[in-house]
Amino acid sequence: MAAATVTGKGQITIPIEVRQALGLDTGDRVEFVEVEPGRFELVPATRSVTALKGMFGRPRRTVSIEEMNAAIARRGAAAR
Repeated sequence: MAAATVTGKGQITIPIEVRQALGLDTGDRVEFVEVEPGRFELVPATRSVTALKGMFGRPRRTVSIEEMNAAIARRGAAAR
């Protein structure tokens, strides 16, 4: 298991074996994704968004911008 220490500035050095496994290089960005309360995954943010195309199969139906906005508004209101 790889480990790192947090500096006074809140920085860490990602161990080389982790960087290699994730395909990270100098200047690459990473994202911290909360998978459950208090638990995060470190995810490389190096892929183009076009790499996501087709990942979830074809949509069952098309959705208009208005429908998307309404769904976002409903979820936002429910979160309050």
